[in-house]
Amino acid sequence: MNIGAVCRYYDRTESRLGYLYLLRGTKHFGWYEAGDSGWRFSPAMRRMEHQLGRRLGLDAGSRVLDAGCGMGEVARTLAADFGLDVTGIDILVFNLDEAWRRSERAGLTGSTRFVEGDYHDLSQFEDGVFDGVYTMETFVHAADPEWVLAEFHRVLRPGGRLVMFEYSRTPAERLAPAARAAFDAVCELGAMPAWHRLNHGDLENLLASASFKVEPVEDVTARMLPMLRAFAVLGRVPYATARRLGKTEKAVNAMSGVEMWKHQDAWRYNIYTATKNA
Repeated sequence: MNIGAVCRYYDRTESRLGYLYLLRGTKHFGWYEAGDSGWRFSPAMRRMEHQLGRRLGLDAGSRVLDAGCGMGEVARTLAADFGLDVTGIDILVFNLDEAWRRSERAGLTGSTRFVEGDYHDLSQFEDGVFDGVYTMETFVHAADPEWVLAEFHRVLRPGGRLVMFEYSRTPAERLAPAARAAFDAVCELGAMPAWHRLNHGDLENLLASASFKVEPVEDVTARMLPMLRAFAVLGRVPYATARRLGKTEKAVNAMSGVEMWKHQDAWRYNIYTATKNA
């Protein structure tokens, strides 16, 4: 992982303020049912987290790794609503500090804990120590996807569950030049090198190569589009202003919302579920 690039992305003023005040510290899309307002972010994000908990399908007390925990909102949902024991890792110290504070306020320090770490190197954890591992839109930051999956496999017990809410892409040669340019800009400025590699169908093949038994992949793009549309509306003016000033890098999230909405043919949002072979 290019830790410096990822840190710069999340430490930008736009990222800090947007995630904190718009999404209350959560860093993933929401799950929408028919008729839901796209502007009701928090309930939608909790529903997405419940989708994760159901797919993990683990008994209360099971030990789970949150690979890229941010401020720990997902971990607290899994602990409070599914009874799981969650360890979160993140490379951003300010995220971890806030995660501890929020878990203390919620009375969840016994079932959630947060440590500094990079999912490329999980050597602080013993082999087979976790019953489950998950990512929520963090795997796109991986510099070496194969290595990360090997680490997930190592720290899972036989029969352990891996659930990943992640993006895939349309092959570059099938995209119009404008869509390809927009996709490249989102990946570069958002520090997401793995997304360049993950064409539709690729991640499930990587999982199989890493000795996981892979379940059918779920394309749930339609479930998160209402939230993306809201982001596109919110980002239109800041993105246009940044472009006029030649400062697009200052409005990465606004750019992503506008361009991902505009070029929906370039990507999908998927749920990948796999089991470590016994």
